[in-house]
This record gives sequence, C-alpha cells and structure tokens, in this order.
Amino acid sequence: MSNLKCSVIIVSAGSGKRMGGKVPKQYIKIKEIPVLARTVSCFQNCEKIDEIVIVTGKNEIEFCEKEIKNKYNFNKVKKIIVGGKERQESVFNGLKALDNNTDIVLIHDGVRPFIKENDIKKIIDDTIKYDCCVLGVKVKDTVKICNENNYISSTPDRNSLWIAQTPQSFKYDLIMRAHKKAVSDGYTGTDDSVLTERIGCKVKITEGSYDNIKITTQEDLYFSKAIIEKNHVDKNTD
Repeated sequence: MSNLKCSVIIVSAGSGKRMGGKVPKQYIKIKEIPVLARTVSCFQNCEKIDEIVIVTGKNEIEFCEKEIKNKYNFNKVKKIIVGGKERQESVFNGLKALDNNTDIVLIHDGVRPFIKENDIKKIIDDTIKYDCCVLGVKVKDTVKICNENNYISSTPDRNSLWIAQTPQSFKYDLIMRAHKKAVSDGYTGTDDSVLTERIGCKVKITEGSYDNIKITTQEDLYFSKAIIEKNHVDKNTD
C-alpha cells in the first residue's frame, strides 16, 4: 500500500463576506504569511501527499500562482483551477483535474491552515482501511435541538456528537462516483461525506485536533495567532 498516490484538493474559492474586508479571507496575512500559504504548506511538507490542486476564483488564478505557489516554492501544486458557483461544484472541478492515477483524495478547506501532519497521515491510513473518512472532534458543549419558535425540543447525547472538519478523505473512485450521482440527481450536500453516504458508503470519523479551526470571522484571526504561538507553526512554513 506504500505506492498509493495521494492527492489533495484545497478549496479556496470563497469570497470571505463574513470576514468583512476587501481581501478574500484565504489571502489575509497572519504574521506576514497568507492563510492559504499556511494551508498549502501543511500538505507540501507531508511526505504522503503527492499532488496538490488548488481551486480558487476566476480572477485569482494569476495571483495565486505568483503569490502562493511560486513565492513559497510549492512544487507539489500541480494545478490551480477555477471553482464553481458553489463549493460542491468547486470540489467536482478539482476531482476532474486530478492525476488519473490518484488512489486517495483529500478535500480540504483553504482557510484551515493548522491541520497537523500527523492527522493528515492518520486520515490517509484510515481511508486505506475504511474507504471514506472525515476528520472531526468531539463536541465539548451541550447541544440543544429547537423548533421553529426556538423552544428546545430535545437534548441529544453529547457523547455521540462530533464536529466535522477537513480534510475529508476518500478512495478516489468512490468520491467521484458520489459527485457524479449528486450532479445527476441535482443534489447539493453540506459536505462531501454526505454525498458518499447517499451512495451507501459508511463514513468513519478520524479524531483530529481542536486547533484545526476554519478561519471565517475576525475573531478567528485572534485565535490563529494564539495557535501559531503555541505550536510554533512558522518553523514549518519559512
């Protein structure tokens, strides 16, 4: 199994409206390094990753090539392609752009720059065993389910609840078949794993890290700086 070809699609086509600035959130700099560059470096530095495809906005291809791929010498980035109107379409574009020999594909948010190398390796190993895997963490807080009037209708057992993160990792043929089925049915899912669930795949949770945050709001930038200081992330990026 050591000869498996592992590719990653980094989805970075969002506009970052919730961040509130003119610069898309994936290009905001944290301690002088763009969020997307931090994200790509995690996979560039992982020995198990063979190929990286970045999916970004139509008007950002040239910028991404120059300021991310070339500036940081990311030689595993083989293609930078245009995303779709929705994330699911962007991922499908990425799947079609991968090397034909891809065995396992990881799908990751461009604004999750603190994915740990051990977790990348762990989810790849789990995908070899279980075919479809999602990185996630256990819910810390009590969760309430409410009706349309915001009255609590039930309190699920916290021990069975997980927060899904990325990367989500799949055998290539399965995730491609799942996406084609979704297109055929006109179905849009909340993530990629739900597409594989629709075609009968059992999806395994791989436990990750609470540091693996998605940078969406201004508050997340403060958390990011704390994570960098705690883990000395920059030593792996420079």
